[in-house]
This record gives sequence, structure tokens and C-alpha cells, in this order.
Amino acid sequence: MSVFERWLSLWVGLAIVGGVAAGLLVPEPFAWIAQQSIAEVNLVIAALIWAMIYPMMVQVDWASVTQASREPKGLGLTLVVNWLIKPLTMAGMGVLFFDLVYADWVDAKTAQEVIAGMILLGVAPCTAMVFVWSQLVRGHAAYTVVQVSINDLVLILAFAPIAGLLLGVTDVTVPWQTLLLSTLLFVALPLVAGVLTRLWLLKAGRDSGSTAEQSSGSSADSKLERFLQVIKPFSMLGLILTVLILFGLQAETILAQPLLMALIALPLILQTYGIFFLSWFMAKRLRLAHPIAGPACLIGTSNFFELAVAVAISLFGLQSAAALATVVGVLVEVPVMLTLVALVNRWRPADQT
Repeated sequence: MSVFERWLSLWVGLAIVGGVAAGLLVPEPFAWIAQQSIAEVNLVIAALIWAMIYPMMVQVDWASVTQASREPKGLGLTLVVNWLIKPLTMAGMGVLFFDLVYADWVDAKTAQEVIAGMILLGVAPCTAMVFVWSQLVRGHAAYTVVQVSINDLVLILAFAPIAGLLLGVTDVTVPWQTLLLSTLLFVALPLVAGVLTRLWLLKAGRDSGSTAEQSSGSSADSKLERFLQVIKPFSMLGLILTVLILFGLQAETILAQPLLMALIALPLILQTYGIFFLSWFMAKRLRLAHPIAGPACLIGTSNFFELAVAVAISLFGLQSAAALATVVGVLVEVPVMLTLVALVNRWRPADQT
């Protein structure tokens, strides 16, 4: 692990502070970035996430994807946590805090909207950032692709019914443009680009490598490894810039409603840690290999915030507490997930360090 990766939490902390400060002092660039959106998917953020995902996709050996069916327990864990446990626990945390614990501090209308926003986060499991977390914990790249792909298929079918049931409404409109565009940008295109890049590098290595070079350790595989070492820093840089931009975009909101945001953040943080530790306990009981257990638990822990924000805005309005709750989910996710990445790495078996 490089020095940059070892101190990644520090760089993220600096990006948070720098993003808020920049958003207040020079808001014009962030206003321009906010306008570069299609179907609630910000294209600048999408490009940075793409930069984070691409290096992992290059590592995917397409032949090994077919082997995922031989290890169904990891897929089962992801599906059970995402669709049977997480939506209910998120709804429960919202009711516990905003109907009971915060009853004297938050008016009833705001409380109900916040609960709705939390439910939308809980019913929208992550797609894009999972690849980043998997890369940081040295997860099984091909298996992670399969987990995310199956999860996205379930998302298309299950999001509206589960959200409608928990929200108590029947007219949840799924923003299909957001859902499909995100899947295309964050799964399909990076996967195709990564597989093609890998095949090209392996072929170039075989074509250019002489017998003497191969005997000295230079091969198609080493050409691939050298390429990965070159692009790996761009993945971490993309993460830092994403954090900086997210906090810069929300700088005024953070200062305008600090108390409400703090009240929302607490149950979201507790929910995130709770789901992770429950998933990790289940993964250990299932005896999942560490490269599969790590990403499986992190998939169930993080959220598809683009989808949650889009639905909250369409149902409750841009200035609603529901939309604010989904935005707070975005802001707390990266710092919290980095602590969980550190735990997964700390718990890696000694023979895999």
C-alpha cells in the first residue's frame, strides 16, 4: 500500500474542509459543475467516478466472471442484506430518531420527510462506488462485477414496489433515465473499456516480448501490471476530487442547516456501521473468502445516492427535508465507508497481506 493510500483518510478530511471553504469563497465553479447534469447524474462527478472504477475493471479477467456461480453464498449475502434487511432497518432508524428521539426538536412535517428520504437511501443500494471500495480492500474484481450486476437487475424490479410499500404511497415514479444512465456509465461502459484494455495489453505484451525478455521477467502480465501501476493514482485522485466537489456543492446548505444535518447524520452513520457489522458477522458464518466477504459487506452498506436524490426531489421537491436527507447521506457516506475499508483491510488474514 502506497503512502498516499495509507493516509487516504487524511486527504479525504482535507478535501472535505477544502470543499466547504471553496464552495463558500468561490461558488461560481461549483455552480457551473452543478449545471452539468443529465437525468440527475452529474457528468463531472460521473467522469471522476469513471476514473476510479476503470482501473479495477482492467483487472477483471472475463473468464473468471463465469466462476462466480460456483460461489453463490456471497451473492446471496448481498441480496439478503440489500433487499430484506437494509430497507427495513433504515425505516426503523428513521422512525426511532425522528418520531421519538428528536420529537421535541423537529416538527412533524420535517420529521416525516426526513424519514422518507432515509427510506429512499435504504432502498437504493450502491452501484458505482462499490468498485472503489472493492479495489481499496483488494476484493475479487470479477466477483464484484457479478455482485453489482445482479444487484442492479434486482434494483430495476424491486426499487419502486419496496419504496412504495415503506413510504405508504402507490405512485412512486422510478426515474428510469437516472437508473439506466447510471448503470450504463458506472457498470457497462467501464467494464467494456476495462476488458478491451486488458486484452490489448496482454496481446501487445505477447507480441513485443522476445524469449530473452520473457525469461528475465518481462511478459504480457508484467506489461499489464505496469499499466495498472500508472493509472492507480488517478483512481485515488478521482476519489479526492469527488469528495471536494460534493462538499463544495453543498457548502451553503451545510452552513444554513447545520443542526438538522447533524441530526440526520447520526442515524445514517449508526445505520451504516450496523449494517456493515451485521453483514460481516453473516459473511464469517458463511465462511466467505476475504476478497469476496469485503466487497459483499460494503455493497450492502453503501447507497446509490443519485437515484435516492432524484426520487426524493420528484416526490417531495428540491427544498424538501427528504431531499436534504438524501444529500446528507451522500456527504457522510465517503468518510464513513473509508473507516470500514480500513477495518476490512485490518481484518485481512495474515497470509493475504
